[in-house]
Amino acid sequence: MQVQSETKPYDSINVTPMLDLAYVLLVIFIIMTTASVQGLSINLPKPSNKPSLEKKDVKVIQVLPDGSLHLNGAGVTADELEAQLRAAKAKDPEVPVVLKGDARVPYERVVAVLDLTGRIGIGSVGLVTAKIGN
Repeated sequence: MQVQSETKPYDSINVTPMLDLAYVLLVIFIIMTTASVQGLSINLPKPSNKPSLEKKDVKVIQVLPDGSLHLNGAGVTADELEAQLRAAKAKDPEVPVVLKGDARVPYERVVAVLDLTGRIGIGSVGLVTAKIGN
């Protein structure tokens, strides 16, 4: 009796075990990434249900592209701005301030105005932004 030792070339490779391994690795990757992502714990302020009948005089500070300052549309210097904000703070301790800084203004000008409001003690300063594309 003779044993035939013919080697037949494979016509195709069985990829099923390789696909099984790929799917298992994909499932493990998905489970591990979703398990490791955790949210931040933030305490957001609660809205008040009572309407505010009191109208506050909002101070709008604009920093124009040339670096000049405007308070409610009128041009002012940094010293005049400080004096007017101090007067408004004395009149209303919770005076709201809105700061509009042009995108072309050096950032230090906007920070200088924020520092000024901080030195005066104004706690509610809003920064105005615009939608991209407008």
